[in-house]
Formats: sequence, C-alpha cells, structure tokens
Amino acid sequence: MILEEIVAYGHPLISAKHKTTLEITKENFLTKRGDCIIAVNADKSCFDLANTTKKFLKQGKKLKFVLIANNIKDEIVAFGHEKLILKNPTSLVIRKSSFIDDRTIALKADKAANDIKRELIEELKNPNTKLIVRLIV
Repeated sequence: MILEEIVAYGHPLISAKHKTTLEITKENFLTKRGDCIIAVNADKSCFDLANTTKKFLKQGKKLKFVLIANNIKDEIVAFGHEKLILKNPTSLVIRKSSFIDDRTIALKADKAANDIKRELIEELKNPNTKLIVRLIV
C-alpha cells in the first residue's frame, strides 16, 4: 500500500555522495556542499506528511521508499521510530544511523545518497527530471 507520494525535481549540482544520509528538500537551490540531497523543489517536507503517515512512521515499523525517475527505479528499506519529530517545513531525511532531528523521516536505512543507482542520479542532474518517491508499507 502506498502511504505517501512525494514529487521532487533534479538539479545540476546533485552529486549524491553522502555515505550516511539522503535528503529531499522543498528548496529550489542546491550548493556543492549538499552532497546528501538527491532532489529539490519537493511538494512535501516532514511537516506536510499526512497525519496517518506520521502515525505509521512513529510505530517504528519497516518501510520501503521507491524512487522513480524516467523509468529508472531504486528502493530503500528503513524504519520509523516512536521518537520521530516530523516537523521540519523544508526537508525529509532518510538516515543509515539512528540520529533523530526534525528532518528525519526514517532510520537504519539500507542505503544513503551514495548508494543510490548512479543512472538514477545522472537523470536527477537534469532540472526537468521529475522524481517520484513512494512510501510503501
């Protein structure tokens, strides 16, 4: 079942080199330092998620994030946590670690930005590329 769908877009400076986190942001800009960001101009942040989604995330269950851009697909498996804050108005962050802040949507992920398929990242260097992120339970 698709719990939530997020739409975001590529950017020429996307490098996706970060080894422990992956971020999607509502911001429309990116600097070279943002090496965990895989998409910009997102239509949702943690704050914007549906209340049903937030409740599910706080149950600590296993989740799957499906990333799709131009028919290229990748998946991330991660976990929610009862202490998730989910109030950041700008970003969503998936982490390999157990660190929680207001941007964190999931923990103990099996992938970070650096682990995403390189062909998908290459597509996301084009600002016209639409990324669809489906949160599946």
